[in-house]
Amino acid sequence: MHPRLNTIDLVVADLKTSIAFYALLGLDFTIDAHSPEHAGCDLPNGLHVMLDTEGFRTPFLPGWTAPAGGPRALLCFEFDDPAQVDAAYAELTGAGHRGLAEPFDAFWGMRYATVADPDGNGVDLYAALPAR
Repeated sequence: MHPRLNTIDLVVADLKTSIAFYALLGLDFTIDAHSPEHAGCDLPNGLHVMLDTEGFRTPFLPGWTAPAGGPRALLCFEFDDPAQVDAAYAELTGAGHRGLAEPFDAFWGMRYATVADPDGNGVDLYAALPAR
C-alpha cells in the first residue's frame, strides 16, 4: 500500500476570515456550493487545501475541541526571494495577524519568518538566501 498525501484540511473558526488570510498568500478558495461551511483550493502542484468550519467538522469527529497552546501544524510557503519573505510578513502582521517569529536569516541558509493564521496555525514564510 502506498497512499498519497493530496489534501490538507484545516478546521477553522471563521471561514471568511481564514479565506481572507490565505488570499494574502495567493490562495484562492472557493466555497462549496453544497456546504457554505466548506471551501477548497487546488494548488498548481496537485495539492488540495480545504477549510472546514468547526461546526462542519465536529459531527464527523465526536468530542473534538480546538487545540490549545502553540501551533501543532505549520503550512510552509516558499518565496523566490528573501525580500519577499519580509514583505509578506509585513503585509500579514500589518493586516493584524500575529507574528510568531520575525524574519531572520536561518543557519540552514534561508530567510525565515512565521505568522499565525486566524486559528493559531503556524504559517512559515521562507526563501533561500543567496549563495555566499
